[in-house]
Amino acid sequence: SQAGVKIQLIVRGICCLDNSAGGYSDNIETISIVDRFLEHSRVYIFANDGDEVMYMSSADWMKRNLSHRIEVAFPIYDKDIYKQVRHYIDIQLNDNVKSRNIDSLGTNEYRTNDLSTNRSQVTTYNYIKDNAL
Repeated sequence: SQAGVKIQLIVRGICCLDNSAGGYSDNIETISIVDRFLEHSRVYIFANDGDEVMYMSSADWMKRNLSHRIEVAFPIYDKDIYKQVRHYIDIQLNDNVKSRNIDSLGTNEYRTNDLSTNRSQVTTYNYIKDNAL
């Protein structure tokens, strides 16, 4: 963030990151999506100066998971799988029904945008149902 890198976090519930720390978290956007399903992706996407790379992981990046367990993270190389997972992440990033902006004041207001109504869990469910092989 301090180097100017834009960081977007999608969390399931609470987040202890203080995004009001001027100069430290200016480029960090944190959203929370809590809905019907206990679903939270463990996907990490790095823009890598225009050469985007994606990893999936068995763990959330929490101290208890990284210090006391054996976890694995792996890159996504298959172009079709990459495209599909990226699509799901984009759906979540554009949720305008159940997503909230996580802020240091605790207001955590629902996010809005000018796009069509997108409740990401429902949108993802319907997409998978309609495109199942």
